[in-house]
Amino acid sequence: MQEKNRKRASGCPIAFGLDIFGDRWTLLVIREIMLRGKRTYSEILEADEGIATNILIDRLKHLESEGILEKRRDPENRRSFIYNLTKKGRDLAPILIEIIIWSGAHDHRPNARHDVLEKIRKDRAGFEADLRDS
Repeated sequence: MQEKNRKRASGCPIAFGLDIFGDRWTLLVIREIMLRGKRTYSEILEADEGIATNILIDRLKHLESEGILEKRRDPENRRSFIYNLTKKGRDLAPILIEIIIWSGAHDHRPNARHDVLEKIRKDRAGFEADLRDS
């Protein structure tokens, strides 16, 4: 699907990024696909944060319209769709990695998950390459 061709309020690159993925749920949907390998609506809906169905539908449509995701019919279940990141979506890998690193340095809660952070520390280039290839 083609990227939206709408006027943006300013030429600021941060504002551009926030227009596309500047809310909590959008990056979490990208995380589910990129880091956790989720591919269907029902798999993404199972995210730990408990996204509402209407919000998930809205974010999937938004990401598709922005050229971050593409969807296609599931060949094994024609009533279902499979979501994949486009190249533009996979190009968000370094941003997610930086968020993980920043969070690892500042999130000291006892239940904070640092397993991904350890993988990044061991082989950042390989970890990023794997994300871009998924």
